[in-house]
Amino acid sequence: MDVTGITEPIAANNCDLDGSSFTGLRIAKSRFEDVAMQDASFVNLNLSDAGFRRMNLSRASFTNGLLPGARFTDVNLSGACFDDVNLAGATIRNANLSGISISNCNIEQLRIDGILVSELLAAYRKST
Repeated sequence: MDVTGITEPIAANNCDLDGSSFTGLRIAKSRFEDVAMQDASFVNLNLSDAGFRRMNLSRASFTNGLLPGARFTDVNLSGACFDDVNLAGATIRNANLSGISISNCNIEQLRIDGILVSELLAAYRKST
């Protein structure tokens, strides 16, 4: 079914739209609730100021995106992988960082509990 050119709000309830394609849409301020979107693909989206609650993004992939000012609260990122990520100026509080591996990273001005990590590493390397 082709629904090209609709300009009024749509209420779609209890629909099976598996395999559908949505291109060139303006759906600002829309609400999606109890929606199954496994294996969905999202390309060239503007989701600024969007809110996500009670979602399952297991094994989701985020590539070439902008998340400045994003807030992650009460989120489980265990097993997540961050490659070529800019976290400059980020704040991490009350986090479980056990088992984290950090390599080939710019740690200039990185502080843990107010202590410069570069100074800690320099002192450690000097003592070994």
